[in-house]
Amino acid sequence: MSKKKGKTPDNTIVQNKRARFDFQLLETFEAGVALAGWEVKALRAGKAQLTDSYVLMKDGEAWLLGAQITPLETASTHFVTDPTRTRKLLLNKKELAKILAATSAKGQTCVCTRLYWKGHLVKASIALAQGKQTHDKRETERERDWNRQKQRVMRDHNR
Repeated sequence: MSKKKGKTPDNTIVQNKRARFDFQLLETFEAGVALAGWEVKALRAGKAQLTDSYVLMKDGEAWLLGAQITPLETASTHFVTDPTRTRKLLLNKKELAKILAATSAKGQTCVCTRLYWKGHLVKASIALAQGKQTHDKRETERERDWNRQKQRVMRDHNR
């Protein structure tokens, strides 16, 4: 008996598409995220947003700021749920040192590009990033438009 190989299910919870547009991503890291129970339940329901989030280095630790996890309506009332609270990122010392050196010396920043499931754990994909100039952003838009036009032509040609 052989098993069929199908598509692997997409384990992405939320992506930060704005970061890919505003920044040139240089190096990526995988970090664990310290979450409360209600946050995990909200992530399972897909109630997260990373649009204005970034990673801050403080006291040799990495913190995720600006990530919004909206609590479910069924969240318990005996504790306070703060949707934009600062969440700790779990990285090893070498990765923390590399990120700290890059953000302090080279004028780079660190942004969270996506949250995803790895087994039963929530992981964050963070990246060292360099800000794009306006002309680079225009080039990205031009490339997207060209790819869309190519797809239209190919689709119409195959009909």
